[in-house]
Amino acid sequence: MATDSWINETLYPNWGQRFLVTRELARVQSAFQDIVLFESSSHGRVMLLDGVVQITERDEFVYQEMLTHVPLLAHGAARRVLIIGAGDGGVLRRVLQHSTVESAVMVEIDGEVIRLAREFMPAISGDAWNDVRANVIVGDGIDYVKQAADGSFDCIIVDSTDPIGVGEVLFTDEFYANSARILSVGGLIVNQCGVPFMQADELRETSARRRQFFPHVGAYVAAVPTYVGGFMTLGFAAKQPGLDAVDAATIRARAAAAGVLGTTEYWTPELHAAAFHLPPYIGRNLPA
Repeated sequence: MATDSWINETLYPNWGQRFLVTRELARVQSAFQDIVLFESSSHGRVMLLDGVVQITERDEFVYQEMLTHVPLLAHGAARRVLIIGAGDGGVLRRVLQHSTVESAVMVEIDGEVIRLAREFMPAISGDAWNDVRANVIVGDGIDYVKQAADGSFDCIIVDSTDPIGVGEVLFTDEFYANSARILSVGGLIVNQCGVPFMQADELRETSARRRQFFPHVGAYVAAVPTYVGGFMTLGFAAKQPGLDAVDAATIRARAAAAGVLGTTEYWTPELHAAAFHLPPYIGRNLPA
């Protein structure tokens, strides 16, 4: 690709965004997907999978903080965390910021995503790969949750592509059934459910599936600039009630105890509590 050319995202056929590319860094066809990394003039380094923006250096903190800190602090005592996907290492880094976490298992199906992120976007993961609490597995998350022991995790964080291609199996009944089985009594799972202004079916269908296996299903929102279309929803399913309604003061105390208070650029205790209060156009996609 020539210097100062444009690259278009291909998520939607009739609407999108484009980036001015100052330098292409890598273009790889892995066993699972097409991976492109480039330097942009506006968002730092950017990774696309199958033509869809996954992460940019400039706004990754919004998605990563909300995907990580919200479930861990909503739970309040999560010691064992399972991460599915998240090959760039940003979720792993933020999970390990919590001094209360004893172990974090990360299962990413595409080793090329990890390799390229470590080479070209090292600041996103920081030193997480070398943390003694981390166990990084290049493998299939579906197979991992099938084989994991009952009650072996307190929290599951799923950072996947949309339910097409390699990410599709992470939105199935089988995956949610096994996730519920391997979570502890007070366990919970979160996963991205798309931008409901454009992808309402994703939130609606995923929430209905989770309801079969979790008694308490909801969602919260985050405004990620490069996930175009307004709020992105993050699906939230728990075995116990009330984890989506913890007050800001309690969340603040938990964050202070875990060592993450004051380290964020988007997440705050007040924003955490408010994020579960959904606009009607989003809330109507959740099961009654």
